[in-house]
Amino acid sequence: MELLVSMLPFIAIIVLFYFLLIRPQQKQQKRVREMHANLQRGDKVITIGGLHGVIDSIDESVVVLLVNDNRKLTYDRNAIREVVQSD
Repeated sequence: MELLVSMLPFIAIIVLFYFLLIRPQQKQQKRVREMHANLQRGDKVITIGGLHGVIDSIDESVVVLLVNDNRKLTYDRNAIREVVQSD
């Protein structure tokens, strides 16, 4: 019993650590995976480098973006930071 009481603060710290750090990070990773899985041609996106463009073509690992002056740039699918909602 005395061992349980002495371990209680340690257990509380582990639980607090889980709910404040680990769980939110897992949720964020899930949202990013879902966003990457739902990418499709015509989506307006922003890359992790800040480049804005429209998806011209996409496959399992590569995305081709159409940017200013109808230039096409090829990026890794994981380089897409977010999908921008059109007005």
